[in-house]
Amino acid sequence: MEKLTVLYEDNQIVVVIKPQNIPTMADESKDEDMLSLVKAYIKEKYNKPGDAFIGLVHRLDRPTGGIMVFARNSKSASRLSAAFQTHEVEKTYYAIVNGVVKQKTGHLTNYLKKDEKENIVKIVPMSENGAKKAELVYNYLEDNGKESLLEVKILTGRSHQIRLQLSNVGHSLVGDVKYGKEKGRTSNLGLWAGKLSFVHPTTKEKMVFIASPDQSVSPWNKFNMEKYLSR
Repeated sequence: MEKLTVLYEDNQIVVVIKPQNIPTMADESKDEDMLSLVKAYIKEKYNKPGDAFIGLVHRLDRPTGGIMVFARNSKSASRLSAAFQTHEVEKTYYAIVNGVVKQKTGHLTNYLKKDEKENIVKIVPMSENGAKKAELVYNYLEDNGKESLLEVKILTGRSHQIRLQLSNVGHSLVGDVKYGKEKGRTSNLGLWAGKLSFVHPTTKEKMVFIASPDQSVSPWNKFNMEKYLSR
């Protein structure tokens, strides 16, 4: 069993780090998933009989790692879900992309449509049936001559949007075999949910969590992530 890294917990929420390449919830792969791991952790720690309630209020793609919050009861789950849907939760991602990004700040808007069968998202005309608006803003942080490190904030929560939108402007994520030109994965996907800020569902206190990826592994060993996460 994957060891769970817990950043914070109380009787309403649990904040954890999702390792890269673990699904958020159970899928056809039958691999260990975060929702089951959090349930098992709560059940064991508090000696709960039966199945522990854990509310899934947001997701991270399987190859993406970083901070996730789970609810411990239905009231908190409802309030947190609403906060995510109305974009009151601030999520900051760090992306390592191929190439040196010339435009130091960017605001990207596209319309996306997901092909559920193929599990791939495509950019489509706004008028196409099922098209959903996707917006993000990014800031260039630094480059090493071959790759660039970006800070990314999503203004909409669309599946695969960071990967697709950055690839669409010529800067696919390092390690992305789905939306990039890489034929086989040689590193983790260069995408990490490093900061999460939200209002606690019952105390109404503003909570901010920061977590760095493992800088001993590629591609995170190419940049000093701590420098930017501590800002």
